[in-house]
Amino acid sequence: MELKEAISDFLNYCIFEKGLSDKTKVSYENDLDIYQDFLKKRNVSDVRDIKDDHIKEFLKERNEEETTTIAHNLTVIKNFHSYLLKEGLVSKNVSEFIERPKLRKSLPKTLSVEDVDCLLDIPLNTPFDYRNKAMLELMYGCGLRVSELVNLEINDIDEINCIIRIMGKGSKERDIPIGEYALYYLHEYLDQRPLLLKGKPCSKLFINNHGTGMTRQGFFKNLKNLLLEKGLNPDVSPHTLRHSFATHLVNRGADLRSIQEMLGHSDISTTKIYTKISDEKVLEDYQEYHLRSKKE
Repeated sequence: MELKEAISDFLNYCIFEKGLSDKTKVSYENDLDIYQDFLKKRNVSDVRDIKDDHIKEFLKERNEEETTTIAHNLTVIKNFHSYLLKEGLVSKNVSEFIERPKLRKSLPKTLSVEDVDCLLDIPLNTPFDYRNKAMLELMYGCGLRVSELVNLEINDIDEINCIIRIMGKGSKERDIPIGEYALYYLHEYLDQRPLLLKGKPCSKLFINNHGTGMTRQGFFKNLKNLLLEKGLNPDVSPHTLRHSFATHLVNRGADLRSIQEMLGHSDISTTKIYTKISDEKVLEDYQEYHLRSKKE
């Protein structure tokens, strides 16, 4: 079978039989387009002519890409060749014994305490300022994911017990304590919130300029504008605040189990990455500031 036709059939199979989302289908399509272009340059147009050496050469050529990207490429290729064998279009799966690249574990990026202070120093002039201040204080103060932040509803705030109820990944519910700063600016924002509603009913805690619930994209845009305004790195993502929350707690001696609970990690090994960040900071500080860290 022609490679182009086989790829088209495979993508339809992924959608209609495997139930993959449109987003995943686009991702598969992009990877297979790159794979197909590579094979065409080697005059391979029939799926029966693909050899395992072709795949190895393809991965070698992709070596400059991120390890995660190459791993995803290979996953898609393996799924494609498994499909070809399943459908009887080839006599064997040439990708079966090709090993996935070992993923390089990169440490998450964080902000310094000083940069966080700078970011959160927002003059309160308009209702939008109050909203942005409350959102950032809550995100950093509670270590929230951006999806958790924008999905908060008014009833998720327990002001009496100073906790916030979060519905996290996998519909897992957790309660997180709210610090005095976040609670204070949340109160301040709630006084301004009716001005943002524009007479429309909305149960979402944080409101956008249309009088409806804030979206992830809207929050990201606001964050980027604030970063640029304050001369901070504009590539900082909302998740960087969550990483900073955890790292700053570790640096101050917080118990890892407590941090795990607040972040909503199901496995503590996920939380342990923040101790690695802390260890690296200790080494950097030693090398920079200790009088006998280097021989002149």
